[in-house]
Amino acid sequence: MLKKIVAVLLSTFTAAALAVPLGSQSVLVVEDDTGKVILEKNADVQVPIASLTKLMTAMVVLDSKPDMKEAIEIDRTDVDMLKHSTSRVPVGAAISRADVLQLALMSSDNRAAASLARTYPGGMEGFRRAVNAKIRLLGMHNTVIEEPTGLSPHNRSTATDLVKMAHAASLYPEITRITTDKKDLIHIKGRDVEYHNTNRLVGAKGWDVGLSKTGYTEEAGRCLIMRFKSGGKNNTLVLLNAKANSARLTDAVNIRRLIVGPEARSLERPRLLKASAKVKAEKPRVVKASAKAKPVRKARIVKTSVKAKKQAAAVKASKRTSREM
Repeated sequence: MLKKIVAVLLSTFTAAALAVPLGSQSVLVVEDDTGKVILEKNADVQVPIASLTKLMTAMVVLDSKPDMKEAIEIDRTDVDMLKHSTSRVPVGAAISRADVLQLALMSSDNRAAASLARTYPGGMEGFRRAVNAKIRLLGMHNTVIEEPTGLSPHNRSTATDLVKMAHAASLYPEITRITTDKKDLIHIKGRDVEYHNTNRLVGAKGWDVGLSKTGYTEEAGRCLIMRFKSGGKNNTLVLLNAKANSARLTDAVNIRRLIVGPEARSLERPRLLKASAKVKAEKPRVVKASAKAKPVRKARIVKTSVKAKKQAAAVKASKRTSREM
């Protein structure tokens, strides 16, 4: 009997999963409060993770309890010489560590992330040791992180491990605040420069995002970690190796629809359709009124004209009669 119940549950889950078109190579969606797996696709396949790495960088830096007001000067060694990615953070700029962390997480700036690791106690080697210790602590058994930006294809993990990392990162108020900022002004070299979140769903209508990080390299494709509330529940989503940004966003939207469920969606649809139908229904009334008005006017004009002719004829007849008499 128990086997039958499990089989039914699995078949229901599979049917729901197959109903969601997914463009990402690896997908894992978990209900945070219960640990229930909502959706899974290649969750244990190890792949490059690009800038999702920066969540680990942020945790390790914050664990060291640094002075967040201390100014960090962006160095030439922070410049990306591997992928030659662009940056709006100029070499020589002195920026507070708090703002550097903001740039690394919110706008995914590689120079900012590199400078955080470079200024870590013990330098880059101290940073790597701390990262490896954090990976072991979190039980991320299929994860390798060699550098702080995610530019290296050797930074690899699985969707299963990254859910663990997302949960750990969500316990840092600084990380949740920064990654859910839609935009921010950073004071650089005497002027305020506006930076934006790389995740377009942050601040979007209908999305209640509690943690976010995007990633992209040619090897990793488009990646996303996001914790969000939907259907009255908190969920963690990991998408790896989507072939385009549009595919990554479409996956996230379709997954949220799955979580909300058909019952909740059906409650919204009638209101929209009813309102639309009501507006369209007004047009026939206008046409009907217009069609009715024209025949009435013509009938009255014709009727009045005939009556006038009869009256005129009667007057003439009366005149003739008076003359004859």
